[in-house]
Amino acid sequence: MADISIMQPHALSLQQAKEAAQQVAERMADEYDMATRWEDNVLRFERSGLEGSLIVEAQQVQVDITLGGFFKSFAPMIEDKIGRNIAKTFGGA
Repeated sequence: MADISIMQPHALSLQQAKEAAQQVAERMADEYDMATRWEDNVLRFERSGLEGSLIVEAQQVQVDITLGGFFKSFAPMIEDKIGRNIAKTFGGA
């Protein structure tokens, strides 16, 4: 079960939402040294102590993250930052 789960509606086309998710992936890779890969409409990401997915759907995206021991104590901060970034990237429906 995910430690962090965020759902964000969007008004983008599926292709636009995937492009926005790819930009998120590139930033995560640069800033947090994360490996990312696509599986259909699911962007998977991981690094030591953290793994998750960004699921792109027609009208919403969902982020699910599982945290390792060290990161669990920072879960509220991580959730807040990711929530703000996802809202900024995908906006409201």
